Amino acid sequence: MKVPHLITASALFAVSAHAQQKAPRTVQVSATTAPPVIRTSLNESTLFELPAEEKVATVFGGNTDDWIFNAGHVPSRFISVKPKAAAAKSSTNVHIISDHGNEYTLELKEVSAEGGGFDSTVFLEQTDKEAQKKMADAPVFLPAAEAKEKEDRLEREVAEAQATAAADRKTAEIAQEKYQSTYPSNLHFDYRWDESKARALGVRQIWDDGKFTYIQGKFEEPPVVYELKDKKGSLINFEFANGLYTVPKLLQNGYVAIGKSRVEFHRQEAN
Repeated sequence: MKVPHLITASALFAVSAHAQQKAPRTVQVSATTAPPVIRTSLNESTLFELPAEEKVATVFGGNTDDWIFNAGHVPSRFISVKPKAAAAKSSTNVHIISDHGNEYTLELKEVSAEGGGFDSTVFLEQTDKEAQKKMADAPVFLPAAEAKEKEDRLEREVAEAQATAAADRKTAEIAQEKYQSTYPSNLHFDYRWDESKARALGVRQIWDDGKFTYIQGKFEEPPVVYELKDKKGSLINFEFANGLYTVPKLLQNGYVAIGKSRVEFHRQEAN
């Protein structure tokens, strides 16, 4: 009786060790066609490369006991697969989802006992129109490592912004304290006016702080403030609240008026 020839583990290893790599090839993938068959070899890696516009979001296979699926720790276009078992046990599908939401399904077949070489590098190409459109859009999935990196970067930016804001607040507080401590010395009561006309109209005091002009009084009817230039009056912007006029400029000459009644005032430089 003829004894059947048995392939030992060492023989399989020898076959695998001498398995020939086929030239890199491009595989077209479509949701409407059967998954392409990829030839792999025992204990040899086959590298899949996504289109340049995409990165791997996640990858999973049907048989994780006899196959190794590795997409790396840094988001990239590459996935490596390697069978750990011989052809009798090992065949499976691999499913890849890109960061643009495109799907790539492939059938993996371990062929070390068949001869004819295995696929060492496979370039994946999408033929579906919708999938091709997605590549031109922004990614819809963020790989975990990239998401963590983005989260860390945002946390650093928030911390830096908070530190800058705190420093700005401190600078503003110091400036405010300095301003308040020196403000009284910046007040100038250098204006002159007709006291009798002023009392009749309600004007009590006029002063400036070097930038703004202030007119304070007790008015039955608030007058209008004018600036005098070349003996001509012109309306100016001002704010009025609680008997105080605040004019956002330093007035040299001006007047307040109600109807035909008016009080002129003139600033005299301190000696």
